[in-house]
Amino acid sequence: MKLQEMTAVMCHGPRDYRVERAAMPKAGPHEIVIRIGACGICASDCKCWQGASMFWEGPDGPYVKTPVIPGHEFFGYVHELGEGAGEHFGVALGDKVIAEQILPCNRCRYCTSGSYWMCERHYIYGFQKGFTDGGMAQFMRLASTARVHKIPQDLPLEACAIIEPLACAIHTVNRGTIELADTVVIAGAGPLGLLMTQVARLKTPKKLVVVDPLPARRDLALRYGADVAIDPRDGDAIQQVMGLTDGYGCDVYIETTGAPVGVRQGLQMIRKLGRFVEFSVFGEETTVDWSIIGDRKELDVRGAHLGPYCYPIAIDLLSRGLVTSDGIVTHRYALEQWDEALAMALSPDSVKVILIPSD
Repeated sequence: MKLQEMTAVMCHGPRDYRVERAAMPKAGPHEIVIRIGACGICASDCKCWQGASMFWEGPDGPYVKTPVIPGHEFFGYVHELGEGAGEHFGVALGDKVIAEQILPCNRCRYCTSGSYWMCERHYIYGFQKGFTDGGMAQFMRLASTARVHKIPQDLPLEACAIIEPLACAIHTVNRGTIELADTVVIAGAGPLGLLMTQVARLKTPKKLVVVDPLPARRDLALRYGADVAIDPRDGDAIQQVMGLTDGYGCDVYIETTGAPVGVRQGLQMIRKLGRFVEFSVFGEETTVDWSIIGDRKELDVRGAHLGPYCYPIAIDLLSRGLVTSDGIVTHRYALEQWDEALAMALSPDSVKVILIPSD
């Protein structure tokens, strides 16, 4: 007898997320249903819950369409195959899989030119009700345009749970085009910043610097290969970086704090003709004097969004032990413990919190 209902976290609006019984998803043609293995709580999930304007305000209405099951940092096991789905995705029942967080339309100018992660429709799992319901549930449907990747069966659960953020970290570090002689600064040692630290170390820059106010996270950054970990509250972080670079400033600055101060700090800390990479999702507007970008420094300012073409790389790095989840995944909760899990995700006492559905 097929299941008719499942347990899921349901977003009804800002600060209104509830654990509910929801209809079991069904696979249509070229679609699959996966049984969720784990789903991480992302900083963007926290900011969405808090009511950040980028999710709830806009000329065309809110980006988030409720009620919706949140969660885009998921992986799972193929539970049901729709007609032709096995051949379409190259998967079989029981395979361990992950889908990229964006569900591209495959029709707009960005999708048809290969830049699918900038899809004009821009549906991301966990933010629009219906076929983009996310992974904070026991089961989840992957639509026909999903970009699905197989995961080795022996890859541990914690490693599988960080494939999505690791793919984002890889893309962000790649946007910095790090060279051997570069001094690289990563601002923010949350889950993404710590994964970026591990990836940036693989690029072997001359010096890798991480800036974060929390001692435990600075210790992790050093463990993952940072040469220097700076507390921005203890002295002048900008001058410390200047001291490491003969007064010039860093070559590459990667901003992943999600706080306006991280942007302002970076514009002061980076050298002339440097590369500033912005990854964060902000909960408030950031104001800076743009003169420093053009007239004073002629900076190369680059955005980094999602993890295009990086999921196979992430899976490979984890499989070879070149990147680790040890120290990243710090807390595990059942779906029914959503309130407790969210509180921990918002707390400085955690790095990455994941939800693991019960059978």
